Amino acid sequence: MTVRYGARPPELRRNREVEATATPIWSQALTAVWETDPEIIAAVLPPPLAPVEGQPTVRCTITIVQMPVGPSFGAGWLGVRARHGDVIGEYPIFMPMTTEQSVIGGRETYGEPKKIADVRATRDGDVVEGVIARMGFPLVEIRGRVVEAREPYELDKRDFWFKLLPAADGNGLEDDGWLVYGEKHESARVHDGVDGDIVLKDSPLDPVADLVVRRVVDINWTERASSQVGVPIARVPAADLTPYMHQRYDDLSVLGKGAEK
Repeated sequence: MTVRYGARPPELRRNREVEATATPIWSQALTAVWETDPEIIAAVLPPPLAPVEGQPTVRCTITIVQMPVGPSFGAGWLGVRARHGDVIGEYPIFMPMTTEQSVIGGRETYGEPKKIADVRATRDGDVVEGVIARMGFPLVEIRGRVVEAREPYELDKRDFWFKLLPAADGNGLEDDGWLVYGEKHESARVHDGVDGDIVLKDSPLDPVADLVVRRVVDINWTERASSQVGVPIARVPAADLTPYMHQRYDDLSVLGKGAEK
């Protein structure tokens, strides 16, 4: 008799999350980039991250990921341009996912700020739409029409993640966190420009509306393959990260305030 919850031998201790994301995975994605106020960028960045001078941009990508095994899932990404010293990248604030598996692996392995949500991206001819909603609140709507075919592309880019562990007694973190570089490679076989609109809506749990749209930089639709590798870079004092923990953990008490009035 084999007890499957028992200890596994070395040959079965594979991290399938790392294996899956280190090889190219195809997806369809609707992306919007916009400028916001520089002080908004500065406010959301935990140290040691800092704004990139002259680039107060926010990016939101709404993706349908085609897994090689199992069903596809919806994946969202919303974050800001940032730097760590002289290293430029993006800092994700909100990464909504439609499945438990896609949330747990990214949060625990890499430190990605993932949450379960409703994430949808569709294309019907030249009409495209992307929607993110969570806990009964509509959050992001991107709608438009494809107006141009662009050149395919291939690029390397970087995310800044913070890997951390909340304290068991509810007070801050168990220990200092880690700054992790998410080194990504992306290649697009379809890259279309979109004429459209971005609507951000308010929520007490996921206040994306605070990342106000001042000027739309670009909206595009892609079919692309992407891969990533996580690289731990430096320890980050718990005291620096604790004030920003609310970005990834819900305080459900705010949902009861309206009922108490």
